[in-house]
Amino acid sequence: MCSPLTDLAADLDRHLAGAAARFGTPAYVYATDEIEARLAHLRAHLGRWFAVSFAVKSNPNPALLGWMRDRLDCLDISSGGELALAREAGWDAAKISFTGPAKRETELRAAIRAGLGELVVESLREARLADAVAAELGRVQPVLIRLAPARVPKGFGDQMAGRPSPFGVDVEDADEILPQIAALPNLRIIGLHIYSGTQCLKSQAICENWRIFMQVFSDTCAALDLRPEKLIFGAGLGIPYHPGDNALDLAEIAAGIGPELGAFAARFPATRLVLELGRYLVGPAGWFVTRVVSVKQSRGTRIAICDGGLNANLAASGNFGMVLRRNYVMHRVGGDESGTRPQEKQDISGPLCTSIDKLGGGVLLPRLDEGDLLAIHGCGAYGPTASPLHFISHPMPAEVLVTGGQMREVTRIRDG
Repeated sequence: MCSPLTDLAADLDRHLAGAAARFGTPAYVYATDEIEARLAHLRAHLGRWFAVSFAVKSNPNPALLGWMRDRLDCLDISSGGELALAREAGWDAAKISFTGPAKRETELRAAIRAGLGELVVESLREARLADAVAAELGRVQPVLIRLAPARVPKGFGDQMAGRPSPFGVDVEDADEILPQIAALPNLRIIGLHIYSGTQCLKSQAICENWRIFMQVFSDTCAALDLRPEKLIFGAGLGIPYHPGDNALDLAEIAAGIGPELGAFAARFPATRLVLELGRYLVGPAGWFVTRVVSVKQSRGTRIAICDGGLNANLAASGNFGMVLRRNYVMHRVGGDESGTRPQEKQDISGPLCTSIDKLGGGVLLPRLDEGDLLAIHGCGAYGPTASPLHFISHPMPAEVLVTGGQMREVTRIRDG
C-alpha cells in the first residue's frame, strides 16, 4: 500500500522516545507526513471519481484540522462543538457538512448563521426544525438528505442501516418523507448522503456497498426529479488494527468498482461525488506511547502496568465497540537493542482500579521492564476524545504533532 512514514520511517522510535521525553507519557504522536502519503495514495486510486471529506469526529485536534485546511476538499462535523473547532482552525463554513441524528436548535442556528455548506438532514422532524430556523434567519439552507439503505454487506465492523437505526431516513419511508422535506420553503435539497457501515477490510464488501449507494441514489433522484449537486459516499474504509489484519487494497477496489463509478458519474455529470472518511486517513498515522510503571509476576503471567490505560485510550482497551477483545499491534520502543531480552507473552495493563483496564493480553514482546516505553499502533483516530479522560483523575495524555521530523505539542485538553 502506501509507504511507511516518509520522514519518520527509519527513525520512528527515536521520535516516539523524543516525544515521551519532551512532553511526558501517556502521549499520542500524530505524523502528518503519513497522513499526506495516505491522502496521495487515496487520490491516486480513487481521486478520478471522488473529492475527499474528513470526518472530524475521528480526530478533532485543532492543530490537525488546521494542517488539513489546504489539503482536503471538505470537512464533516457531527456537533456544534466540532463546528466551532473547524472554524477556529480556519475552515470556511461553506466547505463543511453537518451530520448527526439529534441536532439541537442552538446548533442548527449557529451552523446556518455561519453559512454552513450542507446540513445533512436525518429526519422529517429535523428538517422542519431547520426550516423554521432558516426562516427566522432569512436564509435558504442547502441540505443533503441522509438515507439508510435496506442492507449492508457482511464485512463491516459497525453497521448503521439494514436494521433499526437512528441515522437517516429509511429507504422504505423515503417516498413519503422526502417530498415533505422538498416542500419546505427555507431548505434546498442539493443532494443525498449515505454512510451505512464502517471499518471494513474487505475490498469486495466495499464495492458491493457502493453499488447499493449508487442504486439508492439513482432511484431517489429519479423519484424526486433531483439533479444533485453533491452525493456523499460514506467510505467505510477500514485499517488494520490487529496482528494478522491485512490493509485494504485500493487498487483492487478501483478495479472492482471503477467502471461502474465511471458510468454513474457520466449519468450525473454536474454532480460532485464525495468520499467521506476519517480513520482511514489518520488512524495509522498515530501512536499511543505509554511508560511501564511497574512489572509483576502473577500466577505464571508477567504483567506490565503502564501510566496510560483505558482512561486515555478506550479503543485500544477493547471497550470501544468491540464484541471480542483483540490486541492492537504494539511494540517496545527501542526493541531489544542489547539483544538480551527474550520474546515472551505479557499482559499489558493500565493504571486504573478496574479489571477492564487492559491494553493487551498475552502480547509477544521483548521482556518489558520498569521505565520501558510501549507504542500502540493505529491510534490516530478515536483517541483522547473517544476516551473517559477524567475517570479516576489520572493525568491527561499529551498530543504531539510531527511534521517533517519536527515535533510540537498540540494537546487539546489539559489538566486543571
